[in-house]
Amino acid sequence: MPDDAAHPTLFETRLDKLAALAVRVGLNLRPGQEVVMTAPVEALPLVRRIAAHAYQAGATLVTPLIGDDEVALARYRHAGDDAFDTAPGWLFEGMAAAFRGGAARLAVVGEDPTLLAGQDPAKVARANRARSIAYRPALELITSFAINWNLVPASTPGWAREVFPGLPEHEAVAKLWDAIFMACRVDQDDPVAGWAAHNATLHARTKFLNQKDYAELRYRGPGTDLVIGLADGHLWAGGAEPAKNGITCNPNIPTEEVFTTPHKLRVEGTVRSTKPLAYQGTLIDEIQVRFEGGRIVEAHASRGENVLHKVLETDEGAARLGEVALVPHSSPISASGLLFRNTLFDENAASHIALGQAYTTCLRDSAGVPMEVLAERGANASLIHIDWMIGSGEIDIDGVTKTGAVEPLMRNGEFVGA
Repeated sequence: MPDDAAHPTLFETRLDKLAALAVRVGLNLRPGQEVVMTAPVEALPLVRRIAAHAYQAGATLVTPLIGDDEVALARYRHAGDDAFDTAPGWLFEGMAAAFRGGAARLAVVGEDPTLLAGQDPAKVARANRARSIAYRPALELITSFAINWNLVPASTPGWAREVFPGLPEHEAVAKLWDAIFMACRVDQDDPVAGWAAHNATLHARTKFLNQKDYAELRYRGPGTDLVIGLADGHLWAGGAEPAKNGITCNPNIPTEEVFTTPHKLRVEGTVRSTKPLAYQGTLIDEIQVRFEGGRIVEAHASRGENVLHKVLETDEGAARLGEVALVPHSSPISASGLLFRNTLFDENAASHIALGQAYTTCLRDSAGVPMEVLAERGANASLIHIDWMIGSGEIDIDGVTKTGAVEPLMRNGEFVGA
């Protein structure tokens, strides 16, 4: 595509709008902040625009950390066995130090969902575990919302081929960009205003749910008969929220969800996934699990089952829930009819749950409270946090009050009254 600054193409205009949105709405970057940014190498055109907008907003330093699929695959093809128990702890300690010093976190995502599908599941699991352990210092600052952070997508060849498998690569990449621009609302004349209106809708929904203060949610649908108890003193959140550093940001672009913290011991029944889970280069499809006492005691998948089992064995909290989120089936991402095979998108096409670490900010009066105390209220702790989709147009959800009254909350995947 031509690069003429005086006459930008529609694509270039929208790419620039996406970059500006990531900085102005996603991070809501403040003058004097640093930005630590991770991205795939194919996303460099977006990365460069984000850096420009960040500096225009007053950033003192933008540090990009670039990943490459071929480098990742080289490890599995050529490295010795002990390499898969190694992770760059020095890097994640450095990221955590930057966050503690006031830096914002921005991740450009666009991974190939099947990158590691042909690799040894045991090595994939070991590498993921090593990375999770090393990443923990930085992850805790993100999940506790200590900093303003944002995830934003970029179309890449590996991802685009999975979403549009029948098209030539350049056409698939272009169509995925179009879908990204739509989902992120940058196809609008004023995306910032569009996001303000969308955040107002999400905030109205969280206000409704917080007033209800349900004790549990009950799910019914094909393959699903599930009760999720909610943590004591839970709070619903969604859209733009204030981080503990005082900056209101939109962590996910796009987002359609409202979410809260389940009680790690109060989940019972069976649930079936409604979309595949793309996890660290492996696609896990048709997940079916059974919970007892809050823990997954039986788990199956038609594809990627070995990786699923390894994930659940990461630590004690990996087989318990850390998040429950509600998304209407009519969300723009769902209405697109596309299966994105990317959690940032697919979690915003369907109600979902997350294995692992809880977002402790979804608990009242949690600031400065030790995790051991929050655990007594139901918050789960784990090295992982993995969202997977359980909602569809065939799922009904009831809210159960603390007095035991049962109220319809969602019918056929749509909110009732919220």
